[in-house]
Amino acid sequence: MRALLVTSVGITCAAALTLPLAAPALSAPPAHSASALPPESPGAGPPSVRAAALPAAGSAGSTQSLPLEPLAAPSDRSMGPATAGQGLERRTARPFSLVGVVWDDAEAELHGTVQVRTRATGSASWSDWQDVETHNAEHAADLGSDERSSGAVRGATAPLWVGASDGVEVRVRPEPADPQDRSEAAPLPEGLRLELVDPGPDPAPEAAAETAPEPARAAPVGRTATTAAFALNPSPPTTTPAVVPEVLTAEAEAASAVNAELAPLGASVIPALTKAETEEAANVAPGAKPYIGPRPGIITRKGWGADEKLRERQFAYTKTVKAAFVHHSATGNNYTCKQAPSVLRSIYRYHVKSSGWRDFGYNFAVDKCGNIYEGRAGGVTKAVLGAHTLGFNTNTMGIAVLGSYSSTNPPAAAVTAVSKLTAWKLGLFGANPKGKVTLTSGGSNKYKAGAKVKMNVISGHRDGFATECPGARLYKKLGKARTSSAKLQGR
Repeated sequence: MRALLVTSVGITCAAALTLPLAAPALSAPPAHSASALPPESPGAGPPSVRAAALPAAGSAGSTQSLPLEPLAAPSDRSMGPATAGQGLERRTARPFSLVGVVWDDAEAELHGTVQVRTRATGSASWSDWQDVETHNAEHAADLGSDERSSGAVRGATAPLWVGASDGVEVRVRPEPADPQDRSEAAPLPEGLRLELVDPGPDPAPEAAAETAPEPARAAPVGRTATTAAFALNPSPPTTTPAVVPEVLTAEAEAASAVNAELAPLGASVIPALTKAETEEAANVAPGAKPYIGPRPGIITRKGWGADEKLRERQFAYTKTVKAAFVHHSATGNNYTCKQAPSVLRSIYRYHVKSSGWRDFGYNFAVDKCGNIYEGRAGGVTKAVLGAHTLGFNTNTMGIAVLGSYSSTNPPAAAVTAVSKLTAWKLGLFGANPKGKVTLTSGGSNKYKAGAKVKMNVISGHRDGFATECPGARLYKKLGKARTSSAKLQGR
């Protein structure tokens, strides 16, 4: 099957008007569960955050980076080696919503456990200890790539969403160097630091997109006189919302311009199309069998509030998109869909400012309500080089389902969204969601560099790297996603 032509996008669009946001609400467990631990005593508690030259929390968010300190050795040797590890005692911090631990050497592995507990903003209650996923090296740029060898890349745990918080405690415990002798500990990486990420507020209502579990179809650009069709709400407002002109920064304009054939400059949502409209937009020759799914509605980087000044200025591309790797973000499931843009902004800041990547690592993200989000900048129809599957970022795309799905079933809406997204995007490049493809490894802990590996066109992260990602429960749903995706393509 020949690949459908994806045309390049000009940067000549006029400034566009943006639309209001009415994000969907979805009940979810609170981000903090109260524990029996006593609250801090005013004036007598642990020291507040000690971080030099940190920006104050602002509209674009902020990151607090705190060096870890030696901890007292545990009295119970069953907890691990005699070496206590590193961490921070309870302390007050500026507001944050996501945490992670980073270290200096991106090639070093953290052999141990990381746990945090946090205090909800405005509360005296502390959460229980929460585990942070430590094996995160598999989510990264390929070895030898410009992004990987930039000198800014650091080792990092997966980020964990904890919700609005202003207090934190962390402990990093090393594993035994020898499982038969628990008296010696494996060395921890140098330069361990706790990262506390504040995503900043959501975009203003007049500058954000509507989100809903099931995007409604909207007419393509140029076929309607109203921009109200760009909302993803199946029940549009009865009154026409006021439109507010907005001046985009150069970085925001560039990130939007690469999608200019799909939506106006500065749009918060790329509208959904029918299959026929998608085929017409893709310039399919008359009478040809296109095998492409209808384009789903996609919330743009503008829609979820990405600060375009964080990322590298230039975009990076590969030649084509042969396969899709499905991930889970491992950030936990304690978020509502209304909070999903905040989760994305937090992950984005953690990837760039804490981990040293050029941009958000995944090409797309999906939340538990089935909303689809543009990830790494460069254009949703293009072969954008990501940093999602170490060794297999070239000629593939990465989709992160927000949450942790090792022991929790992914919502049906999220799996459906993966099917819709892959049916469309893989169809643009002539890929069969039920097919196989041979990829060349760039080097991972599962396949050496240069190895030719036959994989499913829709694969899980664990197919290219020895990891639990995308979680056993989500991985089991990929067969259904492949079948549904192929059906949407008309196969």
